[in-house]
Amino acid sequence: MTTPTIVPNFASEDTGRKLAIICSKGNLDMAYPGLILGNAALGEGVETHLFFTFWGFDMIIKSRMNDLQFSPAGNTAMHLPGTNAHIPQAIMPAPGMTAMATHMLKKQLDDLKIPTVPDFLEQIVAAGGHLWACRLSADMNNVSESDLRDDVEGIISASDFIEMTEGAQLLFI
Repeated sequence: MTTPTIVPNFASEDTGRKLAIICSKGNLDMAYPGLILGNAALGEGVETHLFFTFWGFDMIIKSRMNDLQFSPAGNTAMHLPGTNAHIPQAIMPAPGMTAMATHMLKKQLDDLKIPTVPDFLEQIVAAGGHLWACRLSADMNNVSESDLRDDVEGIISASDFIEMTEGAQLLFI
């Protein structure tokens, strides 16, 4: 049985709704929830803002965004794809496990035709989404606007982000 393809309607209709997503994780597996939810919101006509902070910066830093990793260490829900067989936590920190898990996850995403993180961000911006970088995280990590993707609209404070997304649903990932 195949799942029907659902194509979002990226119409320019304004629903008056806002979604603010705080992306705080730079792991490959934690990058996608915010991107998928942001994309879905845009498809429903919801004004969407993504705020990248702490390790979430890896998603928008040019030198890192193509090399996000998935570490199975500490992930007790980790199992072999397509099975209920869990992988013992004792072997997760072993050399090569992160590379293997990253490769497996990227293959699964590719098989499902899910865009890479940089391509997904490009699609979100093309659909009207807004990307923002956290000022404190930028200062802590000595990151400037030139280090970021060109479609990041600016490095702003948390207070500025809260003000601009007043009344928005807020998700912290």
